[in-house]
Amino acid sequence: MKINRNDPCPCGSGKKYKKCCLGRTVSEPAPDEMQDIMDEVRKKLESGGVSSRDEAQKIVSDFMNRENSAPLAEFHGLSSAQMYRFLHFPFDSPELVSFADIINPPPDVPILRMLSLLVDGIGEKGLKTTATGNLPRNFCRESARAFWGEVKYENRTKIFSIRTELEFDELHCLRIVAELAGIVRKYKGKFIVTQKYRKKIVDHGIAALYPELFQVYVSQFNWAYRDGFEEIYFIQQSFLFTLYILQKYGAKTRLHTFYGDFFIKAFPQLHEEVAGTDYISAEENVQNCYTHRALHHFASFFGLIECNRASENYLDRQYNIRKLPLLDQFVSFTV
Repeated sequence: MKINRNDPCPCGSGKKYKKCCLGRTVSEPAPDEMQDIMDEVRKKLESGGVSSRDEAQKIVSDFMNRENSAPLAEFHGLSSAQMYRFLHFPFDSPELVSFADIINPPPDVPILRMLSLLVDGIGEKGLKTTATGNLPRNFCRESARAFWGEVKYENRTKIFSIRTELEFDELHCLRIVAELAGIVRKYKGKFIVTQKYRKKIVDHGIAALYPELFQVYVSQFNWAYRDGFEEIYFIQQSFLFTLYILQKYGAKTRLHTFYGDFFIKAFPQLHEEVAGTDYISAEENVQNCYTHRALHHFASFFGLIECNRASENYLDRQYNIRKLPLLDQFVSFTV
């Protein structure tokens, strides 16, 4: 995988690649590490324990392997090498993590409820698109009532009614993801369910599409599209670390800041790439973005956690987080 200059450094430091390991070869350690290695080689030389260049090189290699394999507190037991795999090969690291192909989720998983509404709305005959290629207004309104419930629907539409698909975020997001996954497509001015996935739904139920929705959401859909925060793609790239700490600590209900603080401590340089204001620091900006993007719009939307307001006061933006059984059912870590 090619690493661009402005990508987060694969070493897990949180810095941009150009400000960290760019220009360093794989076998070339950082200055402090190099001093430790040279001290070890010097001791071996003085004691007669090194008799050739190959033996000296082996000492260097062994040292680097130990460093990269050592569990780090800020990564909650993961090593730098394991974090690298989490960030860059989340679906190709079976020695660290696996995802279930078949799950038995509860009926209230938000993304599956929304997909079921869309598939039912399309039916056998298809669902006509608007002139702009979106879902029709009446369908969006009916789906919102079914998804939110009558009371929540009335509260959320007191001031602004749903006039277009874009004003019903959950549906708009699901429709894009379903198209990216090949579940839904446009054909002759209508939305249709593709034959492959229609058969899969008939044979195995709507839950059979969960793994495809998940993989497309984390790898193809742009999370930043759903909110007004800065891009901060690294939040999406580190989705597996988010699931790791949620699974590790999520049995107990905790405030959202518990996980946001973990994220910031694991990647301390990230907030340097984000702008602050007179009213909010860069770190708080990252914390808020992480809460909305990783916890609410991702983990909660996929039914992996509960994410509920800690207070009935609308101005209180604190959330209680607790993992749900589906997280342990779908994701298995071996670290």
